[in-house]
Amino acid sequence: MAVTAFLGLGVMGYPMAGHLSSEGHGIQVWNRTGSKARAWVEQHPGQACADVETAVCKADFVLMCLGDDPDVRQVADRILPHMKRGATLIDHTTGSAKLARELHDKAAALGINFVDAPVSGGQVGAEQGQLSIMCGGEQDAFDRAEPIMSAYAKTIIHAGPAGTGQLVKMVNQICIAGLVQGLSEGLHFAKRAGLDPKTVIAAISKGAAQSWQMENRWRTMVDSYFDYGFSVNWMRKDLRITLDEARDNGACLPVTALVDQFYAEVQAMDGGCWDTSSLIARLENANQS
Repeated sequence: MAVTAFLGLGVMGYPMAGHLSSEGHGIQVWNRTGSKARAWVEQHPGQACADVETAVCKADFVLMCLGDDPDVRQVADRILPHMKRGATLIDHTTGSAKLARELHDKAAALGINFVDAPVSGGQVGAEQGQLSIMCGGEQDAFDRAEPIMSAYAKTIIHAGPAGTGQLVKMVNQICIAGLVQGLSEGLHFAKRAGLDPKTVIAAISKGAAQSWQMENRWRTMVDSYFDYGFSVNWMRKDLRITLDEARDNGACLPVTALVDQFYAEVQAMDGGCWDTSSLIARLENANQS
């Protein structure tokens, strides 16, 4: 079994690394906060490494699930000189396509394979091993990485060269932003009209309005329960990256830009750590003002 290193044990990385361990991978984990890595090895077979260079030096596969471009660049600059020639670096962080291409070139110069592989499905998807993964990179690198990623994925798509995975993830976030805002407005309207939300959802959820967000978030949105799923702070990071890319490629994203500002208002309500479905709280708050 291949030696695997997993770097970054946040709400996504922690269970993803766990799935790899349960499949018998000889896994070494590293986290900037060392206590998180030590807690992980108390629950799973594997080794916690105090420094990231030790974690990667013997690994055939190195997987990263970090926060933002600066985090990825900093860690990548530390690990690439210590990785084995022929090893594969898989970056599950949602970041910029520009950085993905940069890392591909740096890795290739050292004889290392690289795949940018952002994920969708949230914490629940990671815990259940049901993530969707969109990948960019050379075909050979993807073919090496796919069996590893299958430990925690239900769908793995190779979209094209380096950076393409990140671009597809941007499309994913554009679509989610509009869907959540539409669902928030629909539920808000239903409540103001005196309708029973449960009846409304039963009536519309199997028709053209159906979406994952509707099926999985309508009840918690109505109950104002937002301690579940992907946070507003992380969504704004993703939308910032998306809007930056749109400025470069000329795409017109008026709804995405507007929803990004709505999320800024949610942050101003001390909702930065709320789930992205908290857009409805902004509407309810406006009615109370």
